[in-house]
Amino acid sequence: MRYADDFVVGFKYRQDAEQFLRDLKGRLARFSLELHPDKTRLIEFGKFAMVNRRARGERRPETFDFLGFTHYCRTTRTGGFGLGRKPIRKRVNRTLLRIKAELRRRMHHNRYEVAKWLGKVVDGWLGYYAVPTSFLSLKRFTRRILKIWCRILRRRSQKDRTTLATVGALAHAFWPPLRIRHPWPTRRFAVKHSR
Repeated sequence: MRYADDFVVGFKYRQDAEQFLRDLKGRLARFSLELHPDKTRLIEFGKFAMVNRRARGERRPETFDFLGFTHYCRTTRTGGFGLGRKPIRKRVNRTLLRIKAELRRRMHHNRYEVAKWLGKVVDGWLGYYAVPTSFLSLKRFTRRILKIWCRILRRRSQKDRTTLATVGALAHAFWPPLRIRHPWPTRRFAVKHSR
């Protein structure tokens, strides 16, 4: 039986992270288990990573994928550190390919029915991926769906004159509004005591 969950562990000092990794490998070895070598790595990430890497003449900090999101270091409007999240590119492309295949299958269906179906698809996507800092990625995703849909509708006939504005109007009528649905972590985890 093979089963394990993914996890991310953060440390302030590199030597603590290296010690933890050694200890974890040793602990797992006692149960005849091992870490996947391609999925296990130490990266410099966080508040001081951008400054430290810039001082060494290196590029921006590495990113990591976790729970469907690519996590990256960003600069906030006030110039401080911020955690950025956006959907993993591979997942976006895979989802768009599935949508394209289904739109081809529904090519000759009623446009309004297809718009309603796409609205449900977009709603499901937003339900998971509409987190703070991901708005531009979500906008690109919906824009790509519109372009795919427009191209497929044009292939129905040589005389078809469907424009991006036409499918945009359908999307506006049947799709949920594009907005961030999940609160910022600082708001979500704010605890208020009755004291």
